[in-house]
Parts: sequence; C-alpha cells; structure tokens
Amino acid sequence: MKIYISGQKMFGADVFRLVQRLGHTIAGVSSPAFDGTGQREDKLRAAAGLAGVPWLESGRLDAHTLPEGVDLILAAHSHEFIGRKTRMRARFGALGYHPSLLPRHRGRDAIRWTLAMGDAVTGGTVFWLSERVDGGDIAAQDFVFVETGENPADLWRGKLAPLGLRLIEAALWDLNVGIMRRQPQDEAVATWEPSFGRPPLSRPDLELLGYAPGLTVSRAAARAA
Repeated sequence: MKIYISGQKMFGADVFRLVQRLGHTIAGVSSPAFDGTGQREDKLRAAAGLAGVPWLESGRLDAHTLPEGVDLILAAHSHEFIGRKTRMRARFGALGYHPSLLPRHRGRDAIRWTLAMGDAVTGGTVFWLSERVDGGDIAAQDFVFVETGENPADLWRGKLAPLGLRLIEAALWDLNVGIMRRQPQDEAVATWEPSFGRPPLSRPDLELLGYAPGLTVSRAAARAA
C-alpha cells in the first residue's frame, strides 16, 4: 500500500519504521519541524529525512497537499484534524491511534484522565477518522492493566505506545488482505474530557460543528472544565 503518515515525536517515527518494515510505500509525512523545546528536529521529520521521504509541516495537510495515489492516511500521535475532503482522497480513508478504550476518554489527554479517574483497565484503539473527533468506527482494540503508581509517561511508553504499534500492524495486515474491520462506537457509554491546559484541536475544514448526540462529558471532567 501507499501510505501517508501524519504525526510527531517518537511514536510517529516508530510508526514510520513499522510501515517500512511491512514493505509499504510511504508517500510523505506531515509533522512539526521541531520538538516541543524548539531546539531539536521532530523525530518523525528526522526519520523521513533519512529515508528521503517528502515532509510537510503540520497544519498544511489537506486535499490539495496530499500526494496522488495514497491508499491510506495514518495518524500517529497527530494533533491535526484530517478533514473529510482529505480523507476521501485516500483509497481507504484514514486510520488513527487513540490511547484509550474508545469510546471512553475521547480527547487529547486520555492517559492523564485514565489515571486521574483511577481506572484499573485501559487500552488502545485504532479507529477510522471521521468528522467526530475520536468517534469513528473501531478497526482494532485491546486492553492493558493500570498498575499502582504508574504515571502518564510510564503508561504511554511502557504499555500504550507498544500496544499502538501492534494494533496498527494488525490493521495494516487486515487491509493488505482485503479485510476492513469497522465496529461502530457505542455512543451510550462515550465520554469526553477536556485537555489539560492545551488549546482545542484545530479543525479548519470541519463542516459541522458541535458535540455529537449521545456524547457525554464525565463528571470529573466537567468539574475541571
């Protein structure tokens, strides 16, 4: 398959190397130019540069900048909203990874809310990107246990990032043999929590605004908002 990766940081670079290892063609990547300190090159951008893969700065990916002939867009630790017109230009659309058992803990700080709410079990979900942020059909999902004393970095690096790579690999294998898994999320149990001190996700080409019917904000999140 011909795959375009939108992401950042180590997870984006790990997904880049996974796609290479599986023998797919990487049509390009979109990422920030530098890491959060502004001093070092973003790891996904660096991986693309070493491989000679075209790079586009975050915020510029749209239906006009996506290369021709892309089969799938992969969002790997991406904070970009990939709009409908852009997704429709890829043969299969776009898949993303979210570090929670969707539809629980939608939002940009799922791991921190998992720990803040004392969840004993969490997991990761590969899902089809849609107009509803973190609300698309599920392609692959699995769980992990949360241990006492784990912090967000421990849970992400030790469990949820490796799980994400395994789930993305499984989803790519499915697509490669003609299987497209799409399990709708159960809106009756969906929750959304706000970000810890970060601006809302920018959605430049979102056509319909507002929360989806049935989506609830958890009580703890409502108190913090």
